[in-house]
Amino acid sequence: MSITPDDITPPMAADRAQAIAQAFDLRALPPDFFTNPYPVYRALREQDPVRRMPDGSVFLTRWADLAAVYRDAASFSSDKHVEFAPKYGAGTPLFEHHTTSLVFNDPPLHTRVRRLIMGALTRRAIADMEAGLVELVDRLLDSIAAHEGGDLIEDFAAAIPVEIIGNLLGVPHAERGPLRDWSLAILGALEPTITPAQAERGHRAVTEMCDYLRTLVAARRQAPGDPERDVLTRLIQGEADGEQLSEVELLQNCIFLLNAGHETTTNLIGNALVALQEHPAVRQQLLQRMGGEDEVAVLDRAVDEFLRYESSNQLGNRRAVKDVRIGDLELPAGTLVTLCIGAANRDPAQFAEPEALDVAREPNKHLAFGFGIHQCAGLSLARLEGRIAIGRFLRRFPGYRLTAAPTRGGRARFRGFLAAPFAVG
Repeated sequence: MSITPDDITPPMAADRAQAIAQAFDLRALPPDFFTNPYPVYRALREQDPVRRMPDGSVFLTRWADLAAVYRDAASFSSDKHVEFAPKYGAGTPLFEHHTTSLVFNDPPLHTRVRRLIMGALTRRAIADMEAGLVELVDRLLDSIAAHEGGDLIEDFAAAIPVEIIGNLLGVPHAERGPLRDWSLAILGALEPTITPAQAERGHRAVTEMCDYLRTLVAARRQAPGDPERDVLTRLIQGEADGEQLSEVELLQNCIFLLNAGHETTTNLIGNALVALQEHPAVRQQLLQRMGGEDEVAVLDRAVDEFLRYESSNQLGNRRAVKDVRIGDLELPAGTLVTLCIGAANRDPAQFAEPEALDVAREPNKHLAFGFGIHQCAGLSLARLEGRIAIGRFLRRFPGYRLTAAPTRGGRARFRGFLAAPFAVG
């Protein structure tokens, strides 16, 4: 079966994109939006960049507007108590998790947790991970070679971050099986609209993860690891001045680390390898550049372009805590704001030829890792995983090909694939 670019990202007619943009509502998105949202984002960015939504929230699509919100943590809060209480129910497992995790909090909790995590993700600690990461990737590639193919997501992209984050937290290999399903259930509940069944799966996943982590934490208290490299030990022990996380804060931020490090990196690797199938000339260019220049620099630039072109995380959220103006709109305090990272990363005011996949793009000030105090704490680790995984895959299988149309995740917030069958023979 021959897979064409249209099988991967079906084109959307301009009038169809216009129609979706004119009626745009995150809570009522049509199926064709999920397969290719970028024409809709373009229409919004050009005609309604500060979009007032039916529920009173605002949807932003310009790079400059997103950057301004990211910079202004005093005016825009990341706290989600107001937003998530009606969505999940106050006191429920999903509510407790998402209102306690690093990403959905403001200082001082955000500052305390981020400082602890960053203390175990130093440049030296990440550099020390490279040898083990190479070994893991090569082992996966050996299995792919033995089977002459497989699935880009299940057999490769998703298998890497689970192991890396599992190592950071010291999760025994035999106990990592449920992590991916737990992660998908919890992050899936962040979609703008969820069904009762999705909510129930999310609540159950948080409960099961907490139950598991209590056992893991108890074991680590008895036998601590190296706090310079073991994130769980560092979170348990806290800062030298004695400031420590509560038990709830500890458990929920362990869940956050497992989820944040898993889903986004899986999407980065999977999106990149599918995009190179979709753009064979770009794949050839990248292979040639890998052979003729500083391969690390070449792949680092490519990883940033994959993150810009197909942002793993497409949406962010803030709440205005004071009256503020964005574009032509005056937003009263309390207004919920959705930051469309996927749209901002294709803004022609910031990027030349933004719809083109350019693996040599410089500069590339994409917003895939956020910006300001909430910039992704694991961005250096994610870049390392992307560089090693994509680079070694291409070296080993430069002629890989999809054997069936890939299956999109069908979500607005996280953009990735559930399956992408391929062959290497």
